[in-house]
Amino acid sequence: QAQLVESGGGSVQTGDSLRLSCAASGRTFTNPIMAWFRQPPQKKREFVAAFKWSGSRSYYADSVKVRFTISHNGAKAINLQMNSLKPEDTALYYCALGQVAAGTVPEGYREYTDWGQGTQVTVSS
Repeated sequence: QAQLVESGGGSVQTGDSLRLSCAASGRTFTNPIMAWFRQPPQKKREFVAAFKWSGSRSYYADSVKVRFTISHNGAKAINLQMNSLKPEDTALYYCALGQVAAGTVPEGYREYTDWGQGTQVTVSS
C-alpha cells in the first residue's frame, strides 16, 4: 500500500486562496491517477479533481472547475490550487491514488485504493 501525506490546509476568509499538496510513497502504479476528494461537515465524501498521468488529463467537479487547478509535481505528487474560496468549500480534503484501468471513472471514490489522512480547509464568510 502507498502512503499519502497531504499538507497545505488551513483557515481562510472568503475569496482567499490555498494550495494543497500530496506526496505518495511506497508502491508504484504503472498507470497512476491521483485525485482530491473532500468531505464537508455531516455530508458524504465528494470528488473535487483528478489528474491522470497517461495523456496528462485533468478532471474537475463542476463546483470547482473555474476556481481550482490540479497539477502534478513529479511522478507521485499532486497539488491543488484553490482560488476564490467560498464557505461551501469548507471540508476535510483527502488525497487518493489509484491505478487506471479500462472503464476507470475518475470521479468515483472506489477507483482509488490508497488514501491520505486528510487536511482541513475552513473558509469563513
